[in-house]
Amino acid sequence: MSVSGGQAVNGRHSSSLEPRDFYQLKQRAAEYYRSNAVPQRMQQVLNTMFYEKPDDMYGHLANYFASFAKPAAISRIIGREILDTNGQSTIEVEVLCTIKNFEKSVCFAAMSNCCSDPNYTTQDTGNNDNEEKAQSVNIALEWVNEPLNSLLKGLLPANQIHVDKLLSEYFQRKVEEDEEQKKKDNEDEKLTEPESLPPPVSAAFGDKKKKSPKAKKSLVPEKNINPREPPESFFPGSVAIGAVSLAIAKAAARLQNIILYLHIASLNQAEEPRKEMSMPLPLITILECGKSSGGKVHLLKEMIAIPKPGLGYKQSIKMIRDLQQEISKWMFAPKTGPAAISQSGCWMKGYDRIEQPFEMIQEVCTALQLTLGDDVHLMLNCGAHELMDYEKQKYEVITGVLKHPDEMIEFYINLVKQYPSIIGLIDPLRKEDVEQWSKLCSLLSPQCYILADAASRSIDKLLTEGLGAKLYSGLVVKYANQTTISNLIQVAKLMEENECIFISGLTDEETMDDSMADIAVGLGARFIKLGGLCHGERVAKYNRLLAIEEELAQRGALGMSCFILFLFSLQRMGDKDYGRSDRNCTARE
Repeated sequence: MSVSGGQAVNGRHSSSLEPRDFYQLKQRAAEYYRSNAVPQRMQQVLNTMFYEKPDDMYGHLANYFASFAKPAAISRIIGREILDTNGQSTIEVEVLCTIKNFEKSVCFAAMSNCCSDPNYTTQDTGNNDNEEKAQSVNIALEWVNEPLNSLLKGLLPANQIHVDKLLSEYFQRKVEEDEEQKKKDNEDEKLTEPESLPPPVSAAFGDKKKKSPKAKKSLVPEKNINPREPPESFFPGSVAIGAVSLAIAKAAARLQNIILYLHIASLNQAEEPRKEMSMPLPLITILECGKSSGGKVHLLKEMIAIPKPGLGYKQSIKMIRDLQQEISKWMFAPKTGPAAISQSGCWMKGYDRIEQPFEMIQEVCTALQLTLGDDVHLMLNCGAHELMDYEKQKYEVITGVLKHPDEMIEFYINLVKQYPSIIGLIDPLRKEDVEQWSKLCSLLSPQCYILADAASRSIDKLLTEGLGAKLYSGLVVKYANQTTISNLIQVAKLMEENECIFISGLTDEETMDDSMADIAVGLGARFIKLGGLCHGERVAKYNRLLAIEEELAQRGALGMSCFILFLFSLQRMGDKDYGRSDRNCTARE
């Protein structure tokens, strides 16, 4: 405890100190160690270690004193530009923490950079999207490396709610600043604009001519469709918020030496986390034959396989992999036409008749001795927002075949009746067709799920405006842009309270970060939609799900899927009320 006379103190040799100064120095040293309980703890560990006689004496001391160390705090966050799977710019965030007086890198997180509303995305908007993404990444990197770095410095990663609150408040300030600047710019433009002259007489005649088409439209027997809603706004740089929030969650899990899905579950549960956790059922895309496939059929954007309930992930993925390999044989067979691997990781092929892809899948299942509707179920992503011809106010389901939204209801009822293996429809209508959504859900929900993906609202709107009228069975929720982990947890709870199925999904531009698998399990998602079994960014997440299921099984914490209970309720009870059967399922889970 004493300071010896031969030691250097603050650059001065202790022998050069006056006796009084040296005495005061020793007193300060003794008080410093005493106030931090060093003598007591040193005595305690030395006494116990003598009897325990550990093989690694200094390792034992290190472990003992590590328990008294300050919790790791954020020292820096670093943003870097990386490429997503489409070769477009996005960001990666690294979290560094001060751990036992040393700065250490804890984790990395990356997420996709979405800059457009899927309801307004076309092949023609690609170049503009690329420019917006590049701009968004540059702004995001500025945010991460400067203001957000200073904002989060010294905070504990375990305090996710506080971190997310700071991130959301920062983002809101940026939005308000941008709105103020736009308002100021508009006022300046009005001041500089010359005084407008009265319109010429010819313009008045032009106005009268514009009224004639309205009279013609009134003769159309079908009622007019609801106008297209304005696109969801995307704020440049917003990807920084979501990426930093995810990185902090991963850092907290790593520092606590727990798995990410358990950390997410602990954040999601106010009380003690559930002893058993269910795996989300995989929605695996096996075929694309929609509008971009080049065939006459536009309706079937994705044909999705759902493995037989009760199978583990390993068995399920093997079954769908065998199915996909058998489909590959068909694609290379003579006279089958051109085919390619799509962006979503499955085969894409054009068809002239809606029956053709169903017939092909049926024959593939028969070749593998699988029963369609028992061993494998189907879900269709209709992508209705891509099919609307706004001039004719009808959906073009097949080239030359146009249907009003009211006609689509009967079309889907007949389709499900013809192919009873269909247990779900995703985006069967535009989000603006509210009346038709309600009718379709009430008529078809006893047989299958009616789900919204592109037709869903953004997470921000779900949190501020709520779910609204129950027009669908569930929503496909995607983690992107300014969404934080806390936002996802709030949305999951909101959907559970409203008996709306939570489906975890991916954006079109993904990265190799596999955290979405942990998030889906931690939030108790009913389904997870990752695309096909090709492309590294999707396979990485399937592999992560395999590892999670194995870990849960080893701990004896693997619960039964709610989807199994839903099917059992339909088979045993013949329940005609989808809402009631699904609520019972939720309660039993």
